[in-house]
Amino acid sequence: MIVVAGVLQRDGKVLIGQRMARDRHGLKWEFPGGKVEAGETPKQALRRELREELGVEAEIGPEVARYEHGLPGRTPLILLFHRVDSFDGEPRPETFEQILWEDPLTLPSFDFLDGDLDFVRRIARGQVRLLR
Repeated sequence: MIVVAGVLQRDGKVLIGQRMARDRHGLKWEFPGGKVEAGETPKQALRRELREELGVEAEIGPEVARYEHGLPGRTPLILLFHRVDSFDGEPRPETFEQILWEDPLTLPSFDFLDGDLDFVRRIARGQVRLLR
């Protein structure tokens, strides 16, 4: 399964979302995005997910990270992270408890989904080029 996530930026900060309490992995933090459906490219899927989750129309930029994440007894996920070059509309937490704009260096202090942790560490260490 392929999962795509977007990195939205504003004033040097990145947008993160907290899952709804009632959802699987409730109250964990993540980058907005989701599963790539049949017939979609990863960029199309991310554009759709950002519309559904945040209410924005986004221009999806290049992939900035990719890796496999597996849990015992489950099919591994291929995680793709894309920079979001621009977006129209003000992000709203349509499917999140809350969204926050955070400094990349503070991200490791949040309780992220296991699949996002490697990317969070890369960002905090400055190993991911986010700006255009």
